[in-house]
Amino acid sequence: MTSAAEDTRSTKSGAGVTHKPISSNNNNTTTAAAANAAATPGNRSSDPESSSSSSSLAADDDDAVLAARMGYKSEFKREFRSLSTISFAFSIMGLVSSVATTFNSPFTLGGPASAVWTWFMGSIFNFTLGVAIGELVSAYPSCGGLYSASGMLVPRRYRARVAWFTGYLNFTGQLAGIAGTCYGLSQMIWAYVYVVGLYAALMVIFALINCLGTKTLARLTSSYVFINLGSTIALIIIVLARTPRAEIHTAAYTFGEIQSISGWDSRALNFLFGLYCVQFVMTDYDATAHISEEVHRAAIAAPVAIIVAVGGTGLVGWILAIVLVLVSGNILDVLAADPVNTPLTWPGGLVFAQILLERGGRVAFLVLWPFICSVAAFVVITAVQANARSAYAMARDRALPSIFLKVSKRFGTTINAIILVTVGCILLGLLAFASYFAVTAVFALAALGMDLSYLVPILCRQIFQDHPEVQFQPGPFTLGRGWFGRIVNWIAIIWTLFECIVLCIPTTRPITAQYFNYSWVIALGVVVLSGIWYAVYAHKVYSGPRAALTSEQLAKLGVVVEGDHVAAGAGAGGRRPSVFLREDLEKKEQDVKEIKE
Repeated sequence: MTSAAEDTRSTKSGAGVTHKPISSNNNNTTTAAAANAAATPGNRSSDPESSSSSSSLAADDDDAVLAARMGYKSEFKREFRSLSTISFAFSIMGLVSSVATTFNSPFTLGGPASAVWTWFMGSIFNFTLGVAIGELVSAYPSCGGLYSASGMLVPRRYRARVAWFTGYLNFTGQLAGIAGTCYGLSQMIWAYVYVVGLYAALMVIFALINCLGTKTLARLTSSYVFINLGSTIALIIIVLARTPRAEIHTAAYTFGEIQSISGWDSRALNFLFGLYCVQFVMTDYDATAHISEEVHRAAIAAPVAIIVAVGGTGLVGWILAIVLVLVSGNILDVLAADPVNTPLTWPGGLVFAQILLERGGRVAFLVLWPFICSVAAFVVITAVQANARSAYAMARDRALPSIFLKVSKRFGTTINAIILVTVGCILLGLLAFASYFAVTAVFALAALGMDLSYLVPILCRQIFQDHPEVQFQPGPFTLGRGWFGRIVNWIAIIWTLFECIVLCIPTTRPITAQYFNYSWVIALGVVVLSGIWYAVYAHKVYSGPRAALTSEQLAKLGVVVEGDHVAAGAGAGGRRPSVFLREDLEKKEQDVKEIKE
């Protein structure tokens, strides 16, 4: 804490933003100078002792100020460093295991060319989406992720409704992603008849791991990226080395052959069905945002981790797709001859596993498969953590019951929210009793729900960023306000709309109740049911993302209350946060007291 004199100097030398003193009717006596100095991370004492303080302490101070600018009081310890954050971002996609459980779709519905080129196309466009998300995460590094950002990027009258529907789409999409990955892992471990029981047991185990606390999770997460990428690279080398040159497919077959057992006559549509794989793998970008209140220098570390993970997963995944097609042998021909009555020798019919078994050999399969399964386990562990933090953020804003707001004092984690996520995933897994295509809908729902929730804040930013009630200010990571940033964001918007339409189309004809694509039905059901809940009751208590700090606490961190709004003091680069209504602060005063108790 700087002295009064230093406060005065820092006010004059700040980012050029001057605030009026808080009015006396707010029961606040903090001066504008003190508030501005406290809010500016760069305004630290020039005293030698202060300068020699640890960088981790400085990072904690900056992170606390950033959280306060959004009106939030972080309840978590910041245990995630750069490596563990990047590893977390890689792990949430789980390249090799996610490809293992979804490679059937592009390979059988579109053929070799679909498996290769939809991955390439999806990687390029998903990278623009990842960059656009990274910008928002840098500006709003809170565990609410894009749910919180969506409410801050629209005028006041739209804030509650936009954030409400975005939050529930994102939460449901995350549930589906966890359910799909865990179901795939169960399928990888055991035959179909035992899958559902094993699935439920695994969900309970992963929930218990998530209850260990942030420090333990951060240490575990640091190793995930090496196992993930290591398993992928080892698999590529082994199958290429052990496949006879005469049995490797030609470039014409690999990059140009379109075959399908879908029943659709359109070659273009069959080709686009390959997006099921890449879109399921490359989603949940904002998971890193959901742990941003546990990350050092989250405004920088979180977006960098997202972009590195999206770029790395896209590149390595494309190479993996090419290699799998090159060494696939006659598997596709066997399936095309009798797609219904020709199960693969691997339980559950995983094309990926069949290729590894045939080309790598039994020994290589038995060595690599446990590592691939462990990657799937890492995906579920990290995804449960991210979704539980999302539930916590929604409960903090009263979009969910306050019971999910509780943070365990012993473990420093949201145990009640973890239980909510686990139960929700188990219920989704019961769709396996309906049909195989019902399970496929869960995979599609994961990409559909999350991508739609990403679309909302990105679109809102482009429309309302200069609105007087929004005044969007980017974080340390930004593409700027020029033509380049706008082009990237609009490409991400158009791409997301396009791939969401594709993911809603039934993948098999004739279209019957058994073969129908229920993903859009579930997504629409979530919107309708959450809308009914909001109209009947929630609108009385929910007003969108709200400040979790008292007006006194906000003032100490440089947040100034004037009139109807709460504005933050200047930050690094002169950043200003989105505004919070005074009524939000008043509603949250009692909540903060209860949390402290």
